Amino acid sequence: MFGASATSPSIIHHRLTGEDCESTLRCLTQMGLRSEPIGESAIRLIPAQAWNSPSADLDCGNSGTTMRLLSGMIAGRPITATLTGDASLSRRPMGRIAEPLRLMGAMVEGVSAPLKITGGNLTGIDYKTPVASAQVKSAILLAGLLAEGDTTVEEPELSRDHTERMLRSLGVPVRTSGTRITVSAATWDGFEMSIPADVSSAAFLAVLAVTSVDAEITLHEVGSNPSRSGLFDVLDAAGVAVTWSNHSEQMGEPTVAMTLRGANTLKSFTIEGSLVPRLIDEIPVLAVLATQCNGQTIIRNAKEMRIKESDRIACMVEGLRAMGAKIEPTDDGMIIEGPTPLAGTHIDASGDHRIAMSFAIAGLIANRGDTIIDGSDSIATSYPNFLTDLDTIGAIMTP
Repeated sequence: MFGASATSPSIIHHRLTGEDCESTLRCLTQMGLRSEPIGESAIRLIPAQAWNSPSADLDCGNSGTTMRLLSGMIAGRPITATLTGDASLSRRPMGRIAEPLRLMGAMVEGVSAPLKITGGNLTGIDYKTPVASAQVKSAILLAGLLAEGDTTVEEPELSRDHTERMLRSLGVPVRTSGTRITVSAATWDGFEMSIPADVSSAAFLAVLAVTSVDAEITLHEVGSNPSRSGLFDVLDAAGVAVTWSNHSEQMGEPTVAMTLRGANTLKSFTIEGSLVPRLIDEIPVLAVLATQCNGQTIIRNAKEMRIKESDRIACMVEGLRAMGAKIEPTDDGMIIEGPTPLAGTHIDASGDHRIAMSFAIAGLIANRGDTIIDGSDSIATSYPNFLTDLDTIGAIMTP
């Protein structure tokens, strides 16, 4: 998205070819972006002089990030576009971005997909978001880059700050005061960067390793952005032995290599408050980890899980119970007693990639029986090499 908005071409190395990223690229191409592959894992992005109204709907697939962030970018331009998505995305709330974009002057029809947006002539606003959401915050800030005057977003808790870091690395002034972030109209040149490894994807391999006695795994160039690194806090609380090395940075995003070792004993942990936005996507697989920890693990203040690609609280409770876990749902989380041996079972992933991968890890941890996961094709949404990577470390998985 930043490459499509730049004033000159950009080169992206180590790009992810998951379905969410491909949906984003297709949508941007419909509005004028051109792209050229470079080798196996890089791409050159050639922006249009001006974005154009697409001749067909923009299909965001399963990607809430695509729909919300693109909405902000479209709202600031004198174009009209209709954004659609799959059945899961069409159920997710988009009123959170529609309201502030309307306040800025955009015409937005709909509070869920499809969203029809006619943009241009925006005025900056000072807006308090009802929840800490990086997607909502970013949609408003990206619209603010094309608005007259300042645009300020205030959150109840600090959410992930990838957008702010990227903007700063591109030379865009971003002013922060506590949980208030302010931007003004800005442009930037093309750039070259390597994408860090996704900590949300790394979490699956990390949980498998630390629950396997005598196992050791090193995950390289993992994004360690403090607003996204709640996983590290939980691993520490659980008593996991982690060795950190090769600290680096890519356009404002810190990275690190992490070596994890299996443990005979793991401790229960609590996820709540300001920790939740820093690991909201990792909670399903951390619930799997909790089944192997001594004591009571409590997850709360995570009601946002109920409106992801699926109701992730309900899915994890139902599936882990079927595998023998002692787990109870709450309105905004779950309570898990451990350690409990797991048994293989039949799981419906509800078309949710993180649910499918979490139960793949649970199935590998289980000490008896096979685990069959319906809807595992959804894994391609975010981690298309998941099965290949598990095979590399010796896991037995059958498509």
